[in-house]
Amino acid sequence: MTKNRAVVPCFWASKARGGCVKFVLVSLEREMEEEFRKAFPHGDELVVHSDWRAGLESAVGADMMVVDFLTTLAEPHKVAGYEAFAEAKLDHPEASGVPLVLIWPPEDYQIDFMTGYPGLIFQSMQRPVTFQKFRRAATYLP
Repeated sequence: MTKNRAVVPCFWASKARGGCVKFVLVSLEREMEEEFRKAFPHGDELVVHSDWRAGLESAVGADMMVVDFLTTLAEPHKVAGYEAFAEAKLDHPEASGVPLVLIWPPEDYQIDFMTGYPGLIFQSMQRPVTFQKFRRAATYLP
């Protein structure tokens, strides 16, 4: 006898995986996670990490990775932590191809230097982060 299972519809259909979308969020802010969960309440998978290294490993097979810039910093106001993240993502054999949405620090947050990495960022997002912004970011998934 087969049991009936409730089908949980996905908010987005993953072209790459043929099912629900897998998102990876790297952030230290609980409010950011709550907004993300409001954006995709149905069947999509959300993996949350406070460390970008763990986030990169979880990004294998993901459709989108969202990273809070501040979470990448090893020291406040020093860009070196972000540079380590960027280089690790670009060099990762599988996570390098996952579209990255980078959440910028607050407008008044001072960084000692800023550098760019061609092909790293799929989209950027300004604060404050809302569930509408997360949904909008997902509409551009390849």
